[in-house]
Amino acid sequence: MSQKKPSFSTTNDQVKIVRISREKDLSHLPPPNTMRWVVRRKAQVVSAVRNGLLSFTDACQRYRLSEEEFQSWINLLDHHGVRGLRATRMQEYRPAEERHVVEARAE
Repeated sequence: MSQKKPSFSTTNDQVKIVRISREKDLSHLPPPNTMRWVVRRKAQVVSAVRNGLLSFTDACQRYRLSEEEFQSWINLLDHHGVRGLRATRMQEYRPAEERHVVEARAE
């Protein structure tokens, strides 16, 4: 029996990402009313979109995210790995002009 590989590289990352099956099972995803977006939850939603469990638009609607914010998760994950999704380390991964936009939204 072959082993399934996780959707993202786990090298040096200390975040567990739930493996999402190809079945349309949304129960393994964060609930739609999620308010606190920790790294693991962000990575799970990106993985679900990449694996076809949700469309990009459906993910944005389900979690009330702007397309820009969700696209930033995808870009950060691609460029910096799971650690890039940490909001507390935003200054290390995002350009200054992008940080100001995100900080302004939080106010």
